[in-house]
Amino acid sequence: MKPKYRIELLKEAVDFLNALDEKAREKIYYNLKKAQIFNDNTLFKKLNDEIWEFRTLYKRTQYRLFAFWNKTDKKDTLVIATHGIEKKTQKTPKKEINKAENLRKQYFDELKK
Repeated sequence: MKPKYRIELLKEAVDFLNALDEKAREKIYYNLKKAQIFNDNTLFKKLNDEIWEFRTLYKRTQYRLFAFWNKTDKKDTLVIATHGIEKKTQKTPKKEINKAENLRKQYFDELKK
């Protein structure tokens, strides 16, 4: 099946993934690929108007990669992953959503240059 969108990782997302053990990282990449094909809230969920999260549960640890959509190129839909966290509670920390929003703003400001 053809992916519905492409995923790009910002440096902070790459650094987060590289710091994880290999099995956890593989599971996250597997779920990213799966989310590109299937609409599934357990894999990719909207947090607010701008920010989404890729979700992975591995060995009782919740991993989250925050992301946003870039639809400026009419031919190619792109999802930009900003950064990741290991989540310990049910509630997503507001400061992480704010961080994703700030990284989104920086990203689009850079595109305009």
